[in-house]
Amino acid sequence: MKTLELKVPPVALVFLFMILMWWLSSHLPVLGFGADFRMSMFIVLTVISAGVCFAGLSAFRAQKTTVNPIKPETSSSLVQSGIYRFTRNPMYLGMALFLVGFGVYLDSVFAVLSVLLFVAYMTRFQIQPEESALKKNFGRSFEEYMNTTRRWL
Repeated sequence: MKTLELKVPPVALVFLFMILMWWLSSHLPVLGFGADFRMSMFIVLTVISAGVCFAGLSAFRAQKTTVNPIKPETSSSLVQSGIYRFTRNPMYLGMALFLVGFGVYLDSVFAVLSVLLFVAYMTRFQIQPEESALKKNFGRSFEEYMNTTRRWL
């Protein structure tokens, strides 16, 4: 399965999951939430997810290191400040929160639950390979960071 590692850009994966979630919502039972609640939750989770993603991106920019998720070996510094004190993957966390909001908007329990598949895929094929590259680049410093900061939340 190494062939899938670091191959699908995370933003593209979000769009693929949105298509999957839409399909699930159109073929399986709905939750039954009202339109106002669904839209409100979608907006709230989208704003939160955008803030989380932006905080991660800003921390990378401040350290002048790459944000390219396909080439983690090109990282020039280990970012541990800002939101990275609480999660090692704020941009992926933000994407997952957005997908939860989208699933609620679609009014589908199956769409919301599919976010677990997104998290599993991201962990196995994106995050773990990134962590291997960062261990090679930053050695003990990254291992200490891994021991003190959670991967997702």
